[in-house]
Amino acid sequence: MGQPTHGTSSQDSLTVKDNRTGKVYTIPIVDNAVSATAFKDIKAPRKPNERVENETEKGLRVQDKGFLNTAVMQSTITYIDGEAGVLHYRGYPIEQLAEKSSHLESAYLLIYGSLPTQPQYELFEREVLNHGVTHSDTAQFFRSFRYDAHPMSMLTSAFAMLGSYYSEANPSLQGQRLYTKGDAASLATMDRQIYRIIGKATTLAAMAYRIRQGREFVTPPTGLSYTASFLYQMDHIGEENYVPNPVLVKALDTLFLIHADHELNASCTTVLQTGSSLVDPYSAIAAGCASLYGPLHGGANEAVIRMLISIGKPENVPAFIEAVKRREKTLSGFGHRVYKTSDPRSFIVRKTADEVFKVTGQDQLLETAMALHDAAMKDEYFIKRRLAPNVDFWSGLIYRAMGFPLDFFPVLFAVPRVVGWLAHWRQMMLQEGGVKIWRPRQVYVGETKRDFVPVEDRVAVEGPKQTPSKVQHGGISKRTQLASYKSKL
Repeated sequence: MGQPTHGTSSQDSLTVKDNRTGKVYTIPIVDNAVSATAFKDIKAPRKPNERVENETEKGLRVQDKGFLNTAVMQSTITYIDGEAGVLHYRGYPIEQLAEKSSHLESAYLLIYGSLPTQPQYELFEREVLNHGVTHSDTAQFFRSFRYDAHPMSMLTSAFAMLGSYYSEANPSLQGQRLYTKGDAASLATMDRQIYRIIGKATTLAAMAYRIRQGREFVTPPTGLSYTASFLYQMDHIGEENYVPNPVLVKALDTLFLIHADHELNASCTTVLQTGSSLVDPYSAIAAGCASLYGPLHGGANEAVIRMLISIGKPENVPAFIEAVKRREKTLSGFGHRVYKTSDPRSFIVRKTADEVFKVTGQDQLLETAMALHDAAMKDEYFIKRRLAPNVDFWSGLIYRAMGFPLDFFPVLFAVPRVVGWLAHWRQMMLQEGGVKIWRPRQVYVGETKRDFVPVEDRVAVEGPKQTPSKVQHGGISKRTQLASYKSKL
């Protein structure tokens, strides 16, 4: 692979000529992909005065800032065609699943590779729902947070906390091949953690919600579906025979289904990067939550609502559009890193929104959203840049209509996404050849080797980004700095 060749190359290969040496290399193309390690065989002598850190004689490196065109693994789970606006779970179009399936049934599909039979589904659903109850110490854990703690901070911490309860799930304690053996015992251990994480995701999210409301926690009920149980745990305050509204239950189930997986996005990649060290799955899921917490990922639908609130009335849309063109304002909910035409999930969510608004009443921001949608879709500026509405544009309006606070939106993203994270984590644990720890390279452009300088001989380096910032202290900190005490610096 990647070795110098002199004969005729295969048609399914890439021929590369290194103009530095004149050598020609043939690199195989498999599934329309080439191996990045093949480029390591392309070596050249270091030029006079060239930096040693370039490692030219050790082989060529492939640089891809932001993973714009890097495939880190082979997968059989989710397929996305961004140009055509296509999303498939295990080969099934997302539109068909949203119409005919449920979140838990699609979870089974994503994790195990096929749609379940009725007995298979009943077993899976029963195990997930039975594992929704948490240890009584969990209540004390949530009560240790400040009253105004962000729910995603609580959820992230809670998943990490769960790992401390299950020593049998920790490869650091049970051996690093705990999840990679592929035998019956290993698979059973893996499945139990999958049941626990999916089952407890709604419970932990509901606890994060209720602690903010100042309410006691609710034990997961029996006899309700996954999303109905979630709504029950968030909203029940003692009413007899309480049952959540079926339209809201169905809407939430649909939103969970279409958010369950989206290939190797930022949070999924984080889970796999963390999981590649063979850490326990709870720690890996917590890492995924932390990644999803970021405003460029899980906070996008929240950003849409804040944008619409800032616009205000429909008549303010034209001025906002012009401000976006001048780069004075940020347009949220349009365009996508992957989808270059339309996000197939956005059409599903738009239909779901209509059903929700029938029972909740039309959100006051809907007219502004529609005006912005129509204006952007007709404007050449946005058409040229392929900035079509994505799933976040409509889902935020649904969550707002259902009464969820803005900072809870990322939680409603994370709860269903644990399914996709687990599907990819399981696939990696069971992949042929075992798990290799993910260790990307870098292109070092810093200082070359230099000698240490004693402090009295150093020249101060100053300027933005080159020195620590001074912190403005107040309150106790300020008074302490003004006080005198032993060993004060």
